[in-house]
Amino acid sequence: MQTLSEADVMIGKRPFIRVTEVWVPGEDDTLVLKDGLYGNLGDFERVARETRFAFDEGLPGRAWASARPIVLKDLVGSYFKRGAAAEAAGLTCAVAIPVFKGEMLTSVLVLFCGEDREHIGAVEVWHTPADSYEMELADGYYGTADVFEWTARHVNFRKGSGLPGQTWEREVPVVFADLRAPRFLRWEKAAEVGISRGIGVPVHTGKPGTYVMTMLSALATPIARRFEVWSPQADGTLRLSDGFCEIAGLLGAAPLTLAMGEGAIGTAAATGVPAVSADLSAEPDAIASAAKVAGLATLVALPVYRDAGLAAVAVWYL
Repeated sequence: MQTLSEADVMIGKRPFIRVTEVWVPGEDDTLVLKDGLYGNLGDFERVARETRFAFDEGLPGRAWASARPIVLKDLVGSYFKRGAAAEAAGLTCAVAIPVFKGEMLTSVLVLFCGEDREHIGAVEVWHTPADSYEMELADGYYGTADVFEWTARHVNFRKGSGLPGQTWEREVPVVFADLRAPRFLRWEKAAEVGISRGIGVPVHTGKPGTYVMTMLSALATPIARRFEVWSPQADGTLRLSDGFCEIAGLLGAAPLTLAMGEGAIGTAAATGVPAVSADLSAEPDAIASAAKVAGLATLVALPVYRDAGLAAVAVWYL
């Protein structure tokens, strides 16, 4: 468990992910903005709310058409439609994660990062073809962690090995509260740059092969200060099955349950669409009280599917 002084350091730092957007299919067969977390980037939000994406158009449309997660590190000179607005907001990279229920697209979650000399962390996309025994890096964004990026591009994972391999094997989100050997194979390079926590999220695409998104967090520039995994139960509820909080420590044994449709997490589970919350005091009591104690302000809930069935909901907080 981190000390309060370390938690205070995290609260005062700008997060690694600057903007989160949820795009959903509209009535005209285009993707429209459903919700988002923009912080103080109001101009970028206004542009987003005026934008639509056709199939294979822009980053959300490309993720929809290709049926795979995409890391885009050129928001100005590429197919990204909002380049001028992104440049003005200081955003330099985006990761788009399509959410498929079976073969039906429910939504596209887009995460934006900004260039900063102090930013350390990673959002990675790992992939293995259907006939492969190893998973390799498809792409990733690492902020200033150049050496760690080099290591990621020169390592493969077998099923059950490391964070990508364990996520691949279990087919549910996996939380690593401490990135140390032997569970985390890249622990030495992670320690050198200050990366200390991580979550792996399987991304169902409705096509052969497997994708895994990993989010690796550093204390000074956190992707999240709390990771959670909520699992569907036979009685139709959700149970907190795994997680880590910088204040509360390990969360796996916490007897917390939510009803389907309850709060942002229950809504994501019930609808199959990622949900965000910028007012955690309005969430169910168990979520609101934990958020208040830990000084958390926002959450993102991402439903995770195994074919057409809900496998879990991955949640991260800042």
